[in-house]
Amino acid sequence: LMDACDSYIPEPQREVDKPFLMPIEDVFTITGRGTVVTGRVERGKIHAGDEVEIVGMQEDTRKTVATSLEMFRKILDDAIAGDNVGVLLRGIGKDDVERGQVLAKPGSITPHKHFKAEVYVLKKEEGGRHTPFFTGYKPQFYFRTTDVTGDIKLPEGVEMVMPGDNATFEVNLIVPVA
Repeated sequence: LMDACDSYIPEPQREVDKPFLMPIEDVFTITGRGTVVTGRVERGKIHAGDEVEIVGMQEDTRKTVATSLEMFRKILDDAIAGDNVGVLLRGIGKDDVERGQVLAKPGSITPHKHFKAEVYVLKKEEGGRHTPFFTGYKPQFYFRTTDVTGDIKLPEGVEMVMPGDNATFEVNLIVPVA
């Protein structure tokens, strides 16, 4: 049965040729070892001993070293896109890192607070809004493993956005995301 499944279901394509990126899902401390972050490697690969950056959710980007990698209680030399891993970080306290940040190859990703969005606003019948919104509306935006409040600024001449509308507007987030 397993062979039949393996021959029928294709092996997923893993983006291993791109720079390492792992959204942080959880953070905990192992007594005597240090701080561990867990997540699913989104792209690239990481080796024990690689230098990495902690990016997003805070103004500063922090550099550290991935001293150890673990998957399902097994110590690994490396991890690739698609693997769910725990990464032990050198010199990083539990309060220095949080869910929503990303672990990345140094210099490969920059955090942003401002962007232009093109959206379709779902109607009430589609599971969406039943009232319009205006400049100054502050919804939650979802990025990988976190949500962040953003302030909407509608373009000049656009007073409101109704459910069912396609709209373009600017968003300013309260914290930077990567």
